[in-house]
Amino acid sequence: MANRTKKNIVSLLTFLAVLCVYSVAFAQSSAKDEAIGSQGGIMVFGAALGLGIAAVGGALAQGRAAAAALDGIARNPGAADKIRGPMILGLALIESLVIYSLVIAFLIVAKF
Repeated sequence: MANRTKKNIVSLLTFLAVLCVYSVAFAQSSAKDEAIGSQGGIMVFGAALGLGIAAVGGALAQGRAAAAALDGIARNPGAADKIRGPMILGLALIESLVIYSLVIAFLIVAKF
């Protein structure tokens, strides 16, 4: 039941993030200063919320990957060398997605 609750919370937070950024994404840029002035708070909130969701998702994914790798090593200690390399590569790729969201958040805030 807890797994279903986590999925519902992540889905709700993702929906709220999209809702916050929706008006900024489809705004007309005829008067740039005016649009940024009226939508600046929403842009910053959307960037912070998106980064938070990315960090939580990355942390959950890294935890599950490490747990699965350690479980595999505990079951078969001879396969530790074969498991460790792909696990570290997977963790690096997961972390890179969180860093990409950080860069996007910085770009959104810099626009403000």
